[in-house]
Amino acid sequence: MEILIRGNKIEITDAMKEYANEKLKKLEKYINEDKVKATVLVKVRNYYHKVEVTIPMKNLILRAEEEQQDFYACIDMVINKLERQLKKNKNKIKSREKRGYKEFNIDDLVEEETDEEIKKVKKVDVKPMTEEEAVLQMELLGHNFYLFKDGETGESKVVYKRNDGGYGVIESK
Repeated sequence: MEILIRGNKIEITDAMKEYANEKLKKLEKYINEDKVKATVLVKVRNYYHKVEVTIPMKNLILRAEEEQQDFYACIDMVINKLERQLKKNKNKIKSREKRGYKEFNIDDLVEEETDEEIKKVKKVDVKPMTEEEAVLQMELLGHNFYLFKDGETGESKVVYKRNDGGYGVIESK
């Protein structure tokens, strides 16, 4: 696994890099891919460190973030979250890999900022998948909704978390 660590308003020391690398290497036993690039972003706000880890894999994206006063505690918490995601969804991930979906490219994501009321515009490459796969991807990203293209009909749909704990799907007419 290739690991890229960068800081926002903080200089990343060698000790911080070594610690993050050591902890992220633990996740390799769950990942069955050769060329995986993990991106670690460390931000500092007041006295808090915020660590965001994104691992784009062939068929899905693993992502977790944590905010603590101590950088090392942040890394530990993020790794625990990622490990839980991988363990929880191990069978689902393996079945998706067997079906051979198109490889995801992190460069396909484009973020633009405007100075109007809309603060951020994000363009994504919408992949064909089933509703169950969209729910899995949404859970792995830690989002409340996920835009996808129905694999059978080709229509764009949104899957979302409901307040009652279930999931909903929004379809266009």
